[in-house]
Amino acid sequence: MTLRASHQNIVIDGIPKMKGMLPYFIDSHCHLDFSKFNKDREEVILRAKEAGACEMINSGIDLKTNFSTLELAKTHDCIHPTIGLSPMLATNPDEGRVLEVLSQLDEYAPGAIGIGEAGMDYYHCTDETLRKKQREIFKQVITIAESHTKTLVIHGRDAEDEALEMAGHLDRVIFHCYGGSLETMKKITDAGHYISIPTLVCFSSHHKEIAATVPEEFMLIETDSPYLSPRKGRNEPAYLTDSINTIAEIKDIEPAEVAEITRKNTYTAFKI
Repeated sequence: MTLRASHQNIVIDGIPKMKGMLPYFIDSHCHLDFSKFNKDREEVILRAKEAGACEMINSGIDLKTNFSTLELAKTHDCIHPTIGLSPMLATNPDEGRVLEVLSQLDEYAPGAIGIGEAGMDYYHCTDETLRKKQREIFKQVITIAESHTKTLVIHGRDAEDEALEMAGHLDRVIFHCYGGSLETMKKITDAGHYISIPTLVCFSSHHKEIAATVPEEFMLIETDSPYLSPRKGRNEPAYLTDSINTIAEIKDIEPAEVAEITRKNTYTAFKI
């Protein structure tokens, strides 16, 4: 069974569905405000809707994109904003810039559905002094998320265990674009937190293992657009149909179930 698009929408028992196709789905993490979309942003959003992406969660990573994410959400009902602080920004020698973003997160948290992406990236950051700085900044981001009772979206590349240790006590945590070990994933889901599977699942054997193993009740899907495309060139939310069909094959369930399960989980994870 494959996903098909339709322009005719219907509602059954309060749940939006598309005539002749699967339930709507949600891209739980994308960056549609990035410059890669400057030439055709509205067309990309329209294609997403036509493919079945009823809602998209757009994530900020710094001062500029946090503001542009919030603005994008104001002009598009289908987009929900999270505001964050990239781990690579945390290592910026200009500490004033980092403090400015931390202040921004605290001030604008009420207008976002989550805080993040934020965390540690040990893949790109190999210096222990800089890694320590990432941890220190992440602690402050965690405090902001907790004080505003917001879902925390974690970027924890090669640092998933430490990120869980630091933030696992929060009520709602999402490990964005998860690529860590299956053992750590079990710890995350055992703690009641969420694993977001990127479109890498379409061609990465490790991400296929993650999809096969993750409990359905803690599974989200994302594109991380404009990155990680399952097709040539730039990624976009419409391409989540590729992930849905791939995950359905892996888990031996219908694509409709993947779409509906992950949509409902996203609502719960972000309290939408």
